[in-house]
Amino acid sequence: MEAARGTDPNEKLRVGPKPGRLAADNYKQMNDLSKDAVNWLVVGDEAQGQRIDNFLVRILKGVPKSHIYRILRSGEVRLNRRKVGPDARLAAGDRLRVPPIRAAAPANRAGTAPAGVGSIPPVLFEDEALIALDKPSGLAVHGGSGISYGLIERLRRARPDARFLELVHRLDRDTSGVLLVAKKRLALTGLHAQLREGRTDKRYYVLVRGKWRDALRTVELPLETFVTGEGERRVRVESNGRAARTVFRLLRKWPDAEPPVALLEAELDTGRTHQIRVHLTHLGFPLAGDDKYGDFAWNRLLARQGLKRMFLHAHRMRFAHPLTGDEVVVLSPLPPELELFVARLDADPADVGRA
Repeated sequence: MEAARGTDPNEKLRVGPKPGRLAADNYKQMNDLSKDAVNWLVVGDEAQGQRIDNFLVRILKGVPKSHIYRILRSGEVRLNRRKVGPDARLAAGDRLRVPPIRAAAPANRAGTAPAGVGSIPPVLFEDEALIALDKPSGLAVHGGSGISYGLIERLRRARPDARFLELVHRLDRDTSGVLLVAKKRLALTGLHAQLREGRTDKRYYVLVRGKWRDALRTVELPLETFVTGEGERRVRVESNGRAARTVFRLLRKWPDAEPPVALLEAELDTGRTHQIRVHLTHLGFPLAGDDKYGDFAWNRLLARQGLKRMFLHAHRMRFAHPLTGDEVVVLSPLPPELELFVARLDADPADVGRA
């Protein structure tokens, strides 16, 4: 097998597998790219159809995205010896030129992670194509905005030999429940297609303040994303926004609580950012513990009574298996802290409302 040959005498030649394949240990080579010489890599089946910028973000751990886009724009990255833009798609067997890269030094010792990042949420379902995890509240799904290790980083660290691990969708940091991770690109693209076309069924448990009366209520209110004066991203109901549809079902209610509360199931027909939270607040039924759109005074009272998180839990997800087409239903039970709060409501709803 021949090594890829470049024109730069300082280029580091790497022997890749046959076109169309990428050996598992080649991922280890990617994580140990030369810092002093140009590297040549052979694209494998796992990256078939992936954008080159996303591929580089995945293999160049610790390198800022701004630097990745700079080396793409400058032509230091070459695909089959040609300069390409960040949206170029890869094919198995492509040869990729990567310049010498020096990642930012990690804050902790090399090879170690900050305390607590090694634990992986419980696995609800797993096969050769995907993993369904039971994400806890308080854990971000990926790093960013000052968070070095999110759920996907933990999973990759725990499974260093896994050739492909990518988030299928996202949950807010304070939301718990079913989260899907793809183990194959075909599974990822297949599930993304189902999500875009509305062929999945995602349902959440929510606790709201107010006298909810309808057994079944369909809410269709368009949503718009905006940035506050403090630079934070928010969502609001806006007539010119994107269509958003949520179906609410009444499960339980406690009219004697002060204030009255109700437990609902929310079914997402669309998947807009903060959709459930904004729809509920707009209707006058703020979500318990919601620190962005909720009733802040009520949240403080709930915290003193033991509910110190948002009551939003992704309890069920149904989809067609991306490889076999079989129906898959993944269920996540109500977390202990939420179950305990519901039990307290059952025992003495009036007591929950006391300051």
